[in-house]
Amino acid sequence: MKLSKNLGMLLLAAWLFLFGLLTTPLLGISFSHSGDVLGVLAIVAGVMLIMQR
Repeated sequence: MKLSKNLGMLLLAAWLFLFGLLTTPLLGISFSHSGDVLGVLAIVAGVMLIMQR
């Protein structure tokens, strides 16, 4: 499997999607440690964007 050049943008899109799903009160979707998962995903996306990957 070949990693994309835009891995940072892909991770950012995933973070935005998950953040939207987990914080919308109408959907009521949540799980334990969701804040931890979103935090780690945000850090990884930020590092990848800084590294321009």
